[in-house]
Amino acid sequence: MLTPSDTTLAPGEGLPRTRLGAEQLPAYLPLLQGKRVGLVVNQTSLVGRTHLVDTLKSRGVHLTAIFAPEHGFRGEAADGATITDGRDGRSGVLVRSLYGKTKKPTPEMLADVDVLVFDIQDVGTRFYTFISTLHYIMEAAAEQGKIVVVLDRPNPNGAVVDGPVLEAKHRSFVGLDPLPICHGLTVAELAKMLNSEKWLAGGRQCALKVVPMTGGYTHAQPYALPVRPSPNLPTARAVALYPSICLFEGTNVSVGRGTDRPFEVVGGPTQPASRPYQFTPRPNAGSPTPPLNGQLCYGLDLHQPAAGEPAEFFTLKYLLDFYQQSTDKEHFFTKYFEQLTGTDSLRAQVIAGRSEASIRASWQPALGRYKVLRKKYLLYPER
Repeated sequence: MLTPSDTTLAPGEGLPRTRLGAEQLPAYLPLLQGKRVGLVVNQTSLVGRTHLVDTLKSRGVHLTAIFAPEHGFRGEAADGATITDGRDGRSGVLVRSLYGKTKKPTPEMLADVDVLVFDIQDVGTRFYTFISTLHYIMEAAAEQGKIVVVLDRPNPNGAVVDGPVLEAKHRSFVGLDPLPICHGLTVAELAKMLNSEKWLAGGRQCALKVVPMTGGYTHAQPYALPVRPSPNLPTARAVALYPSICLFEGTNVSVGRGTDRPFEVVGGPTQPASRPYQFTPRPNAGSPTPPLNGQLCYGLDLHQPAAGEPAEFFTLKYLLDFYQQSTDKEHFFTKYFEQLTGTDSLRAQVIAGRSEASIRASWQPALGRYKVLRKKYLLYPER
């Protein structure tokens, strides 16, 4: 579990209580009454302490399918593990996989669905695959004449808009749309952008209803997630580090999968033994086959924030440091690096020894255009 909390925000003295989209039942129950409803949900889809599936069933909503993203409906599958179809033992609702051979719902999968409800916690990065699932849900709905209802949740990295914007040649399930690494949107804001900018296949638009949060939420407001959003993001610190540390997934450096501090420790066997922290990845529930399994890794423990470090941030300093210190620079990067970063240039810039400031300057034209575009779709104040 992450830091315990209710699924509501406590914005501070004098500000109203912020309620999540899923809690705004009067706003969306009328859209579901008399309809066949499919839910795109996982373990984060809570209304208070009750799962959305149980909440809607108790109100007589006709649920015909649960669509399971990466990590599965209950959020227990390891990263990258294939999700299979089945039936939820508690509710009896059919569970259909959207993380296996099929990532976009087929006409057959939506034949018994009139309305799709998306309610999944995002962490604000382009390569976190739940927003790719959102894209494909909306795309299938547009093609098949279905309604999509998006129930909004906070972005725990919502104040960060940073990184290179995805180049079209690097589109993949870890990056479908021209977003920077940190997109700075909630899922409802992103859904509006996908639809209005006609980024769905063929420039189609789906029948979209978003249910915003109410109260005092702002993009700069801290939010402690009540449930870990995926198996290897177990703490608020891991969520904050994720945008920066995930870049190592495209290198020969471990991000701590197979340890009790994934995305809070980084290291590898080709780093200097003088590094201040050591760990050895071992199979565990979140990573049955972790990268560098059984190998002693030399690196850093980032569990404690550095003095003056902001609560939310994106930095290249760890990537640049580990490349410079690597004893095997030839094999430091993998082919996956370009899919994660969304650009050809970053690998070359790191190899050339460019500074973080210089690299950041190269992003600014595209990032500046994105920031202007983003403002059109904001539902909440920046601060």
